[in-house]
Amino acid sequence: QVQLVESGGGLVQAGGSLRLSCAASGRTFSTNAMAWFRQAPGKEREFVAAISWAGSNTYYADSVKGRGTISRDVAKNTVYLQMNSLKPEDTAVYYCAADKVPLRIGIVTTLSEYDYWGQGTQVTVSS
Repeated sequence: QVQLVESGGGLVQAGGSLRLSCAASGRTFSTNAMAWFRQAPGKEREFVAAISWAGSNTYYADSVKGRGTISRDVAKNTVYLQMNSLKPEDTAVYYCAADKVPLRIGIVTTLSEYDYWGQGTQVTVSS
């Protein structure tokens, strides 16, 4: 059974940091780009960050650019999202997902291009 399991969320004060993890099991995603999305209450799920399958390229939503860093550890089959200078508007459930297309050239940010979604981890930023 293929699973993506997110962890690392929690309650943090504005200006604080969190490191989210997404551990994959059941298969390797070494040839798939990986991404983080988030969904705030009453809002649609939105793209946050992605990393190419080779790990050489990353892409960030404007809302987290300069505050977020996505990385991956192929040996651990795990993707990370380091979020710094957190703001109340970062409050959301954060999900990781794998690109449907292996060895894709470039990075896509469209939700429908990703599958194998995890269950999400809650991030709450207090003001």
